[in-house]
Amino acid sequence: MTTIYNEKRAVGSRAHAKAERIAAYGAMRFEEYTTEWKAGQRDLGPASVRHLESLLQHHLFPLLGSRRMNTFDHKVVEAFLHNLERSGVGLATQSNAYDKLKAVLLDAYRLGLSDENPLHGVKPPHYDPARAVIPSPDQLRAIRTAGDDAFRVIADLMSGCGLRNGEAAAVNLSNIVADDVYRITEQVNQTTGQYAPLKHRGPNDYRDVPLPAQVKKTIEWYADKHGTIDGYLLRQPTDTSRPFPHYYLSNQWRRIKRLSHVVMS
Repeated sequence: MTTIYNEKRAVGSRAHAKAERIAAYGAMRFEEYTTEWKAGQRDLGPASVRHLESLLQHHLFPLLGSRRMNTFDHKVVEAFLHNLERSGVGLATQSNAYDKLKAVLLDAYRLGLSDENPLHGVKPPHYDPARAVIPSPDQLRAIRTAGDDAFRVIADLMSGCGLRNGEAAAVNLSNIVADDVYRITEQVNQTTGQYAPLKHRGPNDYRDVPLPAQVKKTIEWYADKHGTIDGYLLRQPTDTSRPFPHYYLSNQWRRIKRLSHVVMS
């Protein structure tokens, strides 16, 4: 009898706790609930936070911000996706917006705000990015020499060592740890414009990559010609106290594609 009583009491306690959650969060509007949910996403980096906030402000809140959390079901989600389609929103953005909505609604579902998963049966947007085109050796040679000296260094590091653009922008002479090894220790964060740990890695993490002789030669050539600051080769052209800016690389690439005969297709 004691066991039965304790089981009934536990069931009653869980039901009471669920009822309290529904009362507290069910009538909460989506924007308010999502703002509280976002505060708990402590693992997001600055760029990810910026991307999330952009999706919320431009796509999710305008369409769903005032809706109460206990009114979501698969029809509401489908209507949201149809609205994005009618508005001409690109498939990549549709997919990203759906992923964020999914995360929020699954969080609410786990709280017990709905008896059925509001995403059940919803067909998510299918984003199939275009196949990446690898430049031929002739195209790569044209790219390397089409921009200025800084662009050449970045082009060599990205093509020869497989660096991301932010990692290439943080190139440092001290990262040449052997004649044929380059150690990637940091990147220039696109959001903050400052040096930061590698993406998805801790402050002291690194990865070593093969260093082709041609890339090593380019690094040393640039350092001899332009000098370095604390070992860094690339700095902001108008303020050498600041890291190399992402927009400078983007502007050069746009100019090269517009003025040169380099065709990446």
